[in-house]
Amino acid sequence: MNTVLLTGFEPFNKANINPAWEAVRALEGWGGAAFRVEVRQLPCVFGQANAALAAMVDELRPDIVIAVGQAGGRAEISVERVAINVDDASILDNAGQQPVDRRICEDGPAAYFSTLPIKAMVAAMREKGVQAGVSQTAGTFVCNHVFYGLMHHTAGKAVKAGFIHVPFLPEQAEARSDSPPSMPLDDIIRGIMTAVETAVNVERDVANVGGATH
Repeated sequence: MNTVLLTGFEPFNKANINPAWEAVRALEGWGGAAFRVEVRQLPCVFGQANAALAAMVDELRPDIVIAVGQAGGRAEISVERVAINVDDASILDNAGQQPVDRRICEDGPAAYFSTLPIKAMVAAMREKGVQAGVSQTAGTFVCNHVFYGLMHHTAGKAVKAGFIHVPFLPEQAEARSDSPPSMPLDDIIRGIMTAVETAVNVERDVANVGGATH
């Protein structure tokens, strides 16, 4: 029986909702014949988020970890390929921190790749009618911070791990003047469920095109 740890962030940047957490918490208690899901919330705070996630991994000893965050402005669920070793925040985190050009781990490599079957996950979501794609950047805010911290903490361990970004919810988009794209919560939940099932069942990723020219 595989244990799957799903995490989502608390709201940030003065928002009162985070679609990542809304989707993840909806899956509390969900499972299948070969897996069970554990759900946890992370603070949107540099340092604290990585410490909390590391403690969760050590406590639960999951086989799969998928951290989920919000990427406002994106139109699809983004399965992230790579985490980079830098914090460079354009906004404050929830503790008022704004690190600039700071390494996440002084003795860590420049980057880590996801160990999830990212292209198979994207293909499975698309087959179910959920807009999804491979992303080449997780940004340089707390999402990338957590993605990098997760991969550093699980490096060398028999754990599949990675990060997924989700779009704004329609109600978030409607409240903004720039009219960004959005995705209904039910579609986000369906996408995350599909991602989990794929991660459980697929050992070798597919070789579909998932690159970008810019």
